[in-house]
Amino acid sequence: MKKVFKNIVLLAAFSLMLLAVNGCKSDLLDTVPTYMYSGENVWSSPVLAKAAVTGVYNQLYYQYSQSAAGSTPFDVYSSVMDIDMNWRSNSPAITGSMTPSTGMVASLYKMFYTIVYRSNDVINNIDKVPGMSDAEKSRYKSECKFLRAYGYTYLNVFWKGVPIYTENVSTSDAKKFRSTETEVWEQVISDLTDVINDTNIPDKIASGSSEYGRVTHGAALCYRGQAYQFLGDYQKALADFEKVGTLGYALFSPSNGAKGNDDFFKLFKPANEQCDEMIFSVQCVEMSGQGNPRGINYGNRCTGGSAWNNYLPNPAYVERFENEDGSKFNWDDYCPGWSSMTPKQRVVFFLRDGLVNGENGTYGTTETTKFNENRYKNMQEYGADMSKYLDKGNEARIRAAYEHRDPRLMQEIITPYSTYYGYESGVGAHIWTLRWPYILDAGAPYDIRTDTNSKVYYLWRKYVTEGEECTTRWVYPEDIILWRYAEVLLRRAECLNELGRTDEAITYVNMVRKRCGHVLLNDPDYPATAVKGQDDMRERIRYEFYVELGGEDSMFFNELRWGTWYDLKFRDHSSGLVGDINSNGLMQVWGETTYKNQSVGEQLKNGWPIPAKEMEMNSNLTQTTGWYN
Repeated sequence: MKKVFKNIVLLAAFSLMLLAVNGCKSDLLDTVPTYMYSGENVWSSPVLAKAAVTGVYNQLYYQYSQSAAGSTPFDVYSSVMDIDMNWRSNSPAITGSMTPSTGMVASLYKMFYTIVYRSNDVINNIDKVPGMSDAEKSRYKSECKFLRAYGYTYLNVFWKGVPIYTENVSTSDAKKFRSTETEVWEQVISDLTDVINDTNIPDKIASGSSEYGRVTHGAALCYRGQAYQFLGDYQKALADFEKVGTLGYALFSPSNGAKGNDDFFKLFKPANEQCDEMIFSVQCVEMSGQGNPRGINYGNRCTGGSAWNNYLPNPAYVERFENEDGSKFNWDDYCPGWSSMTPKQRVVFFLRDGLVNGENGTYGTTETTKFNENRYKNMQEYGADMSKYLDKGNEARIRAAYEHRDPRLMQEIITPYSTYYGYESGVGAHIWTLRWPYILDAGAPYDIRTDTNSKVYYLWRKYVTEGEECTTRWVYPEDIILWRYAEVLLRRAECLNELGRTDEAITYVNMVRKRCGHVLLNDPDYPATAVKGQDDMRERIRYEFYVELGGEDSMFFNELRWGTWYDLKFRDHSSGLVGDINSNGLMQVWGETTYKNQSVGEQLKNGWPIPAKEMEMNSNLTQTTGWYN
């Protein structure tokens, strides 16, 4: 049981009971930590000081809570997924509406600086606490240096250079100039190096420990290695990722890579949230306001009573998943004529069986026939090429396009005509199927219902609750994963390949592929797996990043690091998919666009704008290049 961090809400409540904040607050920089009781009094008691440290950790959860600006998964900004049309306004970075005055820009800026300022308060004051051992003081100080580095990591990724504060300052004194992007990474590395060198910080915390969720050397090495990668120092990054491999972390692989295993799927279940693969995660609780919101927001109306499908895998992302022999997926192999058809014509491949003979209904022969005749006619009018329709076998044909792929595809995403074990109010735990056109979810034929029943989008399995795991919104206890060992292996492979050690890199990619039962690189029985040099290997490593980590808030930052993000998210492909995996905007499974992403301009490549209010308060700040107040 996660005793320390599963009780974090209770400590936070205790903090609020004692709240007596003095002084003034910036609108953006939380210069007076919200856990403070009364000035210096907090540092007169070990109990209050420990609660102050808990307050910094608590900000990690707040970042992902339903009410925070960061509750929108950062991978929404990547090419992996898109946001439902009804929630699109929550993402001004991809709607063309972002300005320095945008509320979300200010909220994110404040959120990460709050972590920095709370951390600074502990770092600069905990040595004053009486009755606390030097070892405890050192550990708490190092934990907060880690959390300060965490805050600056996000600030630097978004803003590419921000003011660095390592001391306690009031609003009137927060007047520093922006440091460069490199200088901020150097500050991150300095803090994390102190954490790594502190013998009071454990290498790894065992499953079931009351301390699980606190900072470890493993987590610090991951973030420092990432900072080195942003700086292009692959040798130092490699050394950090190699060190992580010596600390007891390992892939979750109880089946040892047996063909047909579902280890990858099980990895994202609460029962395995403290397995040896997990390095650092946000601790969630089966309690209102403390659960994992993604268990609901990644779901559907048959999830957790009646959840939402706010965040949807992009069809171009689904196309990335290889065939089971390691070759690239091609729709024409399963749906002849696909590449020469318009998206609306392709709808025919996704229709349920029985639209001619009515075999799918259970409403009485006459009524079923009438319903299906109307659906058939509607599809003709919609533009589907009904000459390719199979009244018996249409579902099996499209299922084959997903069933003979990289095993992670169907363990990560609900694809057309695959089943999902969920929970719906009034029905209970049951198995539903993603069919179209939708008929009924509360009884036979038990079709998956979504917020968008008139359209067909891919849906997530990853992070999504099943059965009675969660029957009330927002209480799913599955931790939010920030780092796991599979990502370390892929980053290790990336570093090796960039250093020209391609053959060594293959070993670590194959460890990840083996876990899910996928064919290995350079398998002589599968020609498509043959690696053809460093450039080819770079693309293969990036493929693994996508299919292994999609939806986990890693890919947006990797696309920024690789310099591929802007083109992937905003390049226009008005003709639909047609085999081009870099397609713009929210699309139905057959490539028909619901909306296109809109860029405010290429200044996005330079970083997000400094919030307008902050520019007003600090005359020493310069605005991000290309943005204007």
